[in-house]
Amino acid sequence: CVLSEEYYFKQWMQEHNKVYDTEEYYHRLHVFTQNWRIIDHHNAGNHSFTMGLNQFSDMTFEEFRKFYLLTKPQNCSTTKGSHVSRTGPHPEFVDWRTKGNFVTPVKNQSEQQLIDCARDFNNYGCLGGLPSQAFEYIKYNKGLMTEEDYPYKGHDDTCSSEPTLAAAFVKDVVNITSYDEKAMTDAVAWLNPITLSFDVTSDFMHYKEGVYSSTQCKNTADSVNHAVLAVGYGVEENGMLYWIVKNSWGTAWGKDGYFLIERGRNMCGLAACSSYPLPLV
Repeated sequence: CVLSEEYYFKQWMQEHNKVYDTEEYYHRLHVFTQNWRIIDHHNAGNHSFTMGLNQFSDMTFEEFRKFYLLTKPQNCSTTKGSHVSRTGPHPEFVDWRTKGNFVTPVKNQSEQQLIDCARDFNNYGCLGGLPSQAFEYIKYNKGLMTEEDYPYKGHDDTCSSEPTLAAAFVKDVVNITSYDEKAMTDAVAWLNPITLSFDVTSDFMHYKEGVYSSTQCKNTADSVNHAVLAVGYGVEENGMLYWIVKNSWGTAWGKDGYFLIERGRNMCGLAACSSYPLPLV
């Protein structure tokens, strides 16, 4: 029944402070209804994760991809990384959010200084770039300023970094050997959270909770289009391994801004290019 879908669309508009003119309204209602059906159909099936409405529910995946994902393919495979793994068993569950002041709150999108200043390091401003290249910029620039001193604007601007105000420092960048997911687990178990990049496809846009797993996404380095932070890992009661990952689309998306994704199978290419910075202590 269209009435109920329009009713929920109006509720959703209110919740997300959306305003459209008449023509746009009917277009967005149509897109919302299609997304709603995708979500419903998925949740009626037998999957390891559920979908839900979020702030992107009036967008087609094409629009979403243009605004939120890397548009240029990145060459990020590290054939031989410099991470050295420990021998011996890992803890079964790790979550750096519970270990003290390691993980900052979930943000909506990235850091303005990186957008404006890291272009010489193969980054593309608002179109994104690779974490390892961002770390290289911070290392070369001798630090990154705080958000208070260099506020986020959400658009490309002229670089205006002041080295004397640098607050976060990188001594070195450690790349993890491509497709070595065991080494990634090792790094998160013993050292710190790590970045990973993966291929976001349309079903991920609607993720709500559970362990994300997909047959649609590609798993090679040239197809990754989104970079995120693995803050931990664990294993489901049914034996499914997962990563705990911090996203950058605000807290209204997913599980308070986080998601779980299947671990151990290079899901969506997440093991293609993982890295972490060594802090300057």
